[in-house]
Amino acid sequence: MQTLKNVQCGNTVRVAKITGGGATKHRIMEMGITKGVELFVRKVAPLGDPVEVTVRGYELSLRKADAEIIEVE
Repeated sequence: MQTLKNVQCGNTVRVAKITGGGATKHRIMEMGITKGVELFVRKVAPLGDPVEVTVRGYELSLRKADAEIIEVE
């Protein structure tokens, strides 16, 4: 399964699963990233950290470590 970290800039993907657990998973879900939501990848920094996405009508920057636990389709 592909993760958000590997998605190219300008693509729209749908969240399939958030792996991991604990506080990190809970924090990501509180930001509006839940199963089935669409994410538009706006920008990716040259070294891959952070990844800027549009989710539910607002812009959000995610660390590379957080983007790795978000599986997309």
